[in-house]
Amino acid sequence: MDDFNSDSDSEYASYWRDWFISSRGNEYFCVIDEDYLTDRFNLTGLNADVQYYQYALDLVTDVFDLDCDDDMREQIEKSARHLYGLVHARYITTTRGLAKMLDKYKKGDFGKCPRVLCNAHPLLPTGMSDLPGCASVKLYCSKCEDLYNPKSSRHANIDGAYFGTSFTNILFQVYPALVPEKTKERYSPKVFGFKVHASAALERWQDERRVEMCRRLRALGVGAVFPGDGEDLGGEEEMDEDEDVAEGVLE
Repeated sequence: MDDFNSDSDSEYASYWRDWFISSRGNEYFCVIDEDYLTDRFNLTGLNADVQYYQYALDLVTDVFDLDCDDDMREQIEKSARHLYGLVHARYITTTRGLAKMLDKYKKGDFGKCPRVLCNAHPLLPTGMSDLPGCASVKLYCSKCEDLYNPKSSRHANIDGAYFGTSFTNILFQVYPALVPEKTKERYSPKVFGFKVHASAALERWQDERRVEMCRRLRALGVGAVFPGDGEDLGGEEEMDEDEDVAEGVLE
């Protein structure tokens, strides 16, 4: 609210979306087109989730002219931020919204994967629930297919519902060329240069399951999923002898 109080009312009311996007902690958001915000069809059902809905919408669309005290305006400002987040979750699944988030993704605005073997692969924001107030935003790595917490506490406090659970999946369906090649690299614990038995057995079991999956996909006419799949399929018999050991470790 410091940024809100530091600007004049007229300047603030004229550039609310620009102010919101440029505020620290809101780097994950993209600018929602005005025509999308003014189309009531895109806002269906949100009036039940947002307090002072009409005032909040007027503030977001830069037509707010209510003369109210500071406490009331602060409540409306809070509702406006919440409304923008809920609309944002819908907007980023549209063609225009996907293009804007793709641009931020390519620039690395959402950060890089902390997993060493992912080689700083860019992340995408995602929610664990479509309902507000359930969980904060997480960062998804499409290379290791895992979720991570944002490094900044400002980002960690963003509601995951402002990005939803479908955005990342829709993005990779619309832009399939962005799906990275899956890596088989993984950390292997060792003691004086020798692999730890339990971890080694588990790794062999995982390799066997991967080869089995690749064989089924090939039978269905699906191409290689991992680099070098063709080479590994020929040596699957060598791993049969480790199956019982690996299953014993997992149990």
